[in-house]
Amino acid sequence: MTYYKTIENSDRIICLLCQHYCKIPLGGLGVCGVNKNENGVLKTLVYGHPSALNIDPIEKKPLFHMLPSTQALSLGTVGCNFKCPFCQNWEISQEHTIDERIMIEPQQIVELAIKKGAKSIAYTYNEPTIFYPFAKDIGVLAKEHGLKNIFVTNGFESPEVLNDMQQWCDGANVDLKSWNEDYYKKTLKGGLDAVKNTLKTMVSLGIWVEITTLLIEGENDSNADLKAMASFIADDLGAHIPWHLSAFHPDYKMQNHHATTLKTLKRAQKIATDAGLYYVYMGNLRTQENTYCPKCGTLLIAREGFRILQNHLTHNQCPTCQRVIEGIWE
Repeated sequence: MTYYKTIENSDRIICLLCQHYCKIPLGGLGVCGVNKNENGVLKTLVYGHPSALNIDPIEKKPLFHMLPSTQALSLGTVGCNFKCPFCQNWEISQEHTIDERIMIEPQQIVELAIKKGAKSIAYTYNEPTIFYPFAKDIGVLAKEHGLKNIFVTNGFESPEVLNDMQQWCDGANVDLKSWNEDYYKKTLKGGLDAVKNTLKTMVSLGIWVEITTLLIEGENDSNADLKAMASFIADDLGAHIPWHLSAFHPDYKMQNHHATTLKTLKRAQKIATDAGLYYVYMGNLRTQENTYCPKCGTLLIAREGFRILQNHLTHNQCPTCQRVIEGIWE
């Protein structure tokens, strides 16, 4: 795809990477701080310059229905198109200084993943749509070598990027941060409707989707909002879409806000299961996040933290009733 378009009779260009559609003046930067109008062309300044590169359990993304017990080579850069005050990776996401001494080409990323025995590459830590040109070049090569590709995202990709992702992206964990449009716009600097459309588009394109909501008491955990989110997932996306309800811990600009309690997570989980969702997980607290067959209740996968303790799936099916369990298992 072309990552920008020109404006007639103007030196500005429109960045097509996310739904901000920044109109960037000559020499200027987009909202993310890392995409620049350089001589009338969009230049992704972080291309080849990851600020974080690690081997992680895929369960850490979190993805529970994709290649369990495998490792993902995870990478991110500086910069973000949101301004979340609770960001857990704010040291890089809200940073715009690029360490150009670090230069790693897409081929080297893929070679490293293979060398480390990873089965997938995850674009994560900060918002990957802002370094989409770099991610795609890695992802296309990764796919040629039999690796899966994972986007861990705030869901503010442009429709142009989403349609392009279908070629090479296998799975995504998308943040559904709130059910309040004003909160999205004023606090996070994003948009709820855009995220909802991203989720629906990803599902329709065949990208495996799991959703994470970081629950912050008093901000996004009202029963009404939780019921609305659960209904949206069940009715618009599918009851099989896993929902990760994650506990907030004080960080960044919200260090004086109290941590989310287990009671709140359990309340949210009950609302989600009452709405008909098959797979609802509680994260960021020391709880077992097991997968059960939605038909007969058989324990399928037992987890503790990011470790798989038991995996009873047989050819992607429940061993008791043979129901096919949704996900990417191999």
